Amino acid sequence: MDYVLITALAIALCCAFGAVIGFLFKDISPTVEDAVNGLAAGIMLCAAALGLVLPSVEFSGDRAAWLPGLGIICGAVFLTLISRAGPALTRRMGMNGGSDLSRNRALVFVAAIAIHHFPEGIAAGVSFGTGDLGDAIPVAAGIAFQNIPEAMIIIPPLLSNGTGKRHAVVVSVISGMVEVIGVFFGYFAVSLSRAILPFALAFAAGTMLYVIVDDIVPQTHERSAGRLASYAALLGFCIMLTARQFL
Repeated sequence: MDYVLITALAIALCCAFGAVIGFLFKDISPTVEDAVNGLAAGIMLCAAALGLVLPSVEFSGDRAAWLPGLGIICGAVFLTLISRAGPALTRRMGMNGGSDLSRNRALVFVAAIAIHHFPEGIAAGVSFGTGDLGDAIPVAAGIAFQNIPEAMIIIPPLLSNGTGKRHAVVVSVISGMVEVIGVFFGYFAVSLSRAILPFALAFAAGTMLYVIVDDIVPQTHERSAGRLASYAALLGFCIMLTARQFL
């Protein structure tokens, strides 16, 4: 139980640290904004592919090979429904600037980041619940540290759409707390968590892949910095890939 509490604290601290870094990207030029968005796409793509889809396939096994695909589609559909409820939700998040489209994009982006935290937390909690600390500690460390770039990339779209600094930090912290809830859920309900984990991982991957394909990539190629954004995406993927290999 001590390791679970330490993991929860580490997740919270990493989210706070990432949010602080995110404030450095306020009031940036359109070119830098496209590069940052490209970097975010690369980070999300790596997290979705290696941290969500592959574990979902492994947990599903041959008997439920169809489950990851179903989860991905369901995650994408869920975000589509979220986007339709955009105006009411953006007001609750304190967004009062930018266009309706811009605010809706930010909402869907933040929702995808928050949603994918829950199954990651479950994965860490299940690892501790099985009692195998040799596997649990690296999993928990990797999940905690990858929250730094993920918390960082949440902040700029919130600020650019009128969310105040304090409100942006609250949203970022809440996103991280979703993962903490997942950790405790996974730890105290190991058998149930294992049953839902393959679908939950794929569902979260679907939300992130949907945001990347439907929103971030087209958005970064609307202006003249599309190629820079593409290389930034590759850089973000490589950064996350390297970080995962060291954890």
